[in-house]
Order: sequence, then structure tokens, then C-alpha cells
Amino acid sequence: MNFSLKKKLRIFYIVCVIFPLMLTDGFILHSVFTAGRAQQQHDMENLASALQYYVIGTFEQAAATADTLNLSSYIENFLEKRYETPLDYVTEYQEFMNQSFLGSSINSGDVRVTIYADNNTLVNGGRFGTIDKIRDTTWYQTLKQDDRDAVLLFYYDDWQSPAVAPKRKILFLRKMNFAARRGCEKVIKLEINYSKVIRDIDKMNYELPVFICKDGKVLLSNTKDNYLGQDFSEFTMQKNIGYVKDISLYGDTYQIYVLRQKDAVWKQLAKNVPLLFFLIFINTLLPFFLMTLIERSVTVRIAQLGKVFDSVDSEKLIEIKNVQGDDEISQLMHNYNRMADRTNGLIQTVYKDKLREREMSLAKKNAELLALHVQINPHFLFNALESIRMHSILKEEFETADMVERLAIMERQNVDWGNDDIPISREMDFVEAYLGLQKYRFGDRLSYSVSVEPDCENICIPKLSVVTFVENACVHGIESKVTPGWIFVRISKDDDMLCIEVEDTGKGMNEDMVREIQDQMENASIDRLKQGRVGIMNACLRLKLVTDDRVCFSIESEEGVGTMIQIRLPIKTNDEK
Repeated sequence: MNFSLKKKLRIFYIVCVIFPLMLTDGFILHSVFTAGRAQQQHDMENLASALQYYVIGTFEQAAATADTLNLSSYIENFLEKRYETPLDYVTEYQEFMNQSFLGSSINSGDVRVTIYADNNTLVNGGRFGTIDKIRDTTWYQTLKQDDRDAVLLFYYDDWQSPAVAPKRKILFLRKMNFAARRGCEKVIKLEINYSKVIRDIDKMNYELPVFICKDGKVLLSNTKDNYLGQDFSEFTMQKNIGYVKDISLYGDTYQIYVLRQKDAVWKQLAKNVPLLFFLIFINTLLPFFLMTLIERSVTVRIAQLGKVFDSVDSEKLIEIKNVQGDDEISQLMHNYNRMADRTNGLIQTVYKDKLREREMSLAKKNAELLALHVQINPHFLFNALESIRMHSILKEEFETADMVERLAIMERQNVDWGNDDIPISREMDFVEAYLGLQKYRFGDRLSYSVSVEPDCENICIPKLSVVTFVENACVHGIESKVTPGWIFVRISKDDDMLCIEVEDTGKGMNEDMVREIQDQMENASIDRLKQGRVGIMNACLRLKLVTDDRVCFSIESEEGVGTMIQIRLPIKTNDEK
């Protein structure tokens, strides 16, 4: 599109901000409405489940009491017994009620238990009675005509009206017909406290109206349909039902109706009308002002960048002055300034760099000439030592000749400047040459043993790294000891590690000296070379450098016994070499 950046930003604002915000607000309103309905449905389901749990728990408790009484042989015998006189019955009844288990089973504040039997020697009253007393009642006829052993009955008792005021009752009826027994007819009646059940439902503080119905009758609810003295009313609010849950209790099906709250979602939205208008203001006007500020900030600075980029064809890049802001464009401008400054600097220094390269090349050639000159000087020394050795042989001074030969070996190792790494076999030649010279000095006071595994001979290590520790063992271990001593040099492989051990049977060291030397070996550096023990520090530093600080040092010493230093370093592979 051949539009200016300003127009493109405005089109972007309308298409990518205003239009999506309108769609988003509409989607949010729809989501709020849908979520409100879903939440209301979820609340109704939870309410119905909680009420179901309470009702089943209440009636299961009554059923459990009835089952306990049905299985009691003691009650069975009490009801089957034929009493000679009413006094005999009363005496037996009082003894029966004093039984702790049975008394607690048939006496409860929430459930009233009465047991009837077809035994005319029983005296009506208390917790027992005869079948003849209840034979004409509606609830007895219902149980009699039902094939089930247990029946839950919501019952409006107007049998003795007007003598006794009618009222609603909840009865759990059970036939005492345990299969193992034979005898007269017996019935258990548990009257559940209807008023308490209603109070319990009210205490649950349900926000929505809830009803428990059967055959279109309202049996229980949290509304005003619970007057104890009125018959159960018809349920007439089918249009307002929001959720229905069927529950089965002892062969009968009951319905739990939860009524939905009218216009609950719209009322919730009405409460948030000020917030909706505020969101509309925030989503339209505020983005417009912000977009205007961003537009000005972007276009002005991009134009400024365009001007300075026009100078790239000149000999010197122009830097941007007074860079404003702290966003990506300002960072781009700062980066451009750094690039321009560096480019201008490179242009100025390129000739100096070429001159410096020429000087370095000349210095390198001079150094090579000097090295060749230094290499010539030891050559005359070796020729002189060889002349002395031959002269000693001619005069049959063989010990002197051997000493000169060993000295030549050591000197040649010192002045070999070509490569710092040498095979262990050559390092051991130097060690044996040094120990041979020391043997002439100490005589029988010094004995030594050098042991190298065959597959270790060609492994390269920094030259003079082993002989340094051998020299330290001679000077500080054997020299200060009057009695004869030994020096052992052992080199072996342990998997991919090279193990070097230098042990002496000299005077040994105390713990403070051991800790000091251990610290010097582990922390060897150029700065610490000035503090003493230059030989050991130098060898440790070179070993740390060639192994990338993967070398391990350990020292063990005991005064009057001797000292052992162990060095473990990784074996170089072909790639590392």
C-alpha cells in the first residue's frame, strides 16, 4: 500500500484494535452470560446432591435401627411371650427397658420407636402395643398390602381427628419377619421427627427454593409449604424448575426439584453497567490517544534515522545527536551511533594496524635469528664436556667420566628449547642421571629405585616435572638425615589417568608444613612463584597449565619416616595433543 506510515498506523489501529475490541467485548458479554448460567446450573446440581445426601443419611439411620430391632431375639421373645396378668407384663416391660442396648435402640430424640405384635396379652402403652390397636390405620393397611418388608411413608395422620389434631408424619415401617423365627405378626414403626427434618433443611441456607416431591405432592421444602397441620400440597411450579434429580428410597422414587432464580444473570450484568461503560471508554478513547503519541514518536525518529543513513556514502558517518526515548527505536539509534563511531575509528586506524603488522613481522624474524644464535652457544659447551669425558677415560678416571656424562645429559635437557613436552622415558633418563650424580655425593647414604610401566614410557609430560620433585626429596629428605635413605620413583596408569609417585625415607615433615606445601601445589600461580619453593611451584604450575587445571596433587609425610608426593593427571588423547 502506497500510504504514509502515519496512515498505515491509523488503519492498523482501526483494523487491529477497535474492531477486535468490539468482537472481544461481545464475546466477553456472551461468555459472562453463559458462565453465569453454567454456574447457576452447577450450584443447583450441588444443592440437589447435598439434599440427597442429607435425606438418605437421615432415613438410612432409621432403617439401621429397624434392622437392629428386627434381628433382636430378646425383643422377639418379649413379644411372643404370653403374660398371665397385666402386672406380669408391666414387670417384664420394666426389666426389658432397663437393658442398656435395647433401651438406647428404641429411645431417641429424633426417632420415636413403637413395636406392635399380634399378642393380646400385651398392654398398650409405652413402646409396645397390639396389632388390634392399629389394624384400621392407613399406615398399617399400606404396609400390610405391600410386598416389601420395609416402607418409607410420608403420612398425614388424621385418623383420630378431631379428638387429636392431624399432622404430617414421616414413618419408617418394618415387618418383623426374620426368616429363622416363627410366631405372631409383629410390626416396627419408627416416627421420624418431621419438624426437625424441616429445621435441618432450613439451616442449610440454600439460596434457591428446593422441593422433595412424590406423586406430585410436596413432601419437604425450604419454603412456606411445610405447615405441620396441613395435608401435603400439590407442586405447581413446574415452569420454574431449573434442575431435577430422582432418588430411590426403599422401592419408591422421589424427585428433588431446584427452582432457578429468575433473571439472575441479567441482574448480575445490571450491577456491572458502570464497569461496562468504563471498559468501553478505556478500550476506545484511551487507545486512540496512546496510538497518536506512539505514531508521533515512531514517525519522527524514523525520519531522523533516514537522514543519517543517507551519509553512508561519505568518508565519515554522521552520528545522531540528542537521542530521545528508551525503546527499540532509541536503542537502534544508540547502536547506530556506536557503529558509526567504531567505523570512523577503524577507518582512522587501518593504516596504523598495517604498520604495526610490519613491525611485528620484523621483530619475529629478529627473534628467530636470536634463537638460532642461542642454540649455537650450548653446542660449544657440550663439545667441551665431551673432551673432558674422553680425557678422563684415557687417564682411566672412569668415575669422573661417568659424572661428566651424566652432567652432559642434564645440561642438554635444560637447554633443549624446541618443545616443553617430552616422553616419560627421556624424563626418566634425566632422573637417573641426576640420582647417579647425587649417589657420588651421598655414597651409601642414598639408594634409589625407578619403576615405569612399559605402556607409560611414550606418554608425554612437561620436561623436568618429575626431576623437580626428586631433587626436592634429595635436598630436603635425604641430605638432612644421617642414616641411609631411599628414593622411589614410580609411574603407572590408572584407567585414563597417569599416576606419578615420588617417595623418600628422609626426615619427613610436620602437619603444618604438609598443609603449606599442599596449598602451594594446588594453588600454584605466577604471583606465588615469588614466595619460595620455586622448583615445586614451577613444576605444579606447568602441570596445571598443560592439563587445564585437571591435575591432582597429594602429599603424605611423617616426621622421622619420610614423605610421598602423588601426582595424578589425565593422559592426553590424540585430539588433545
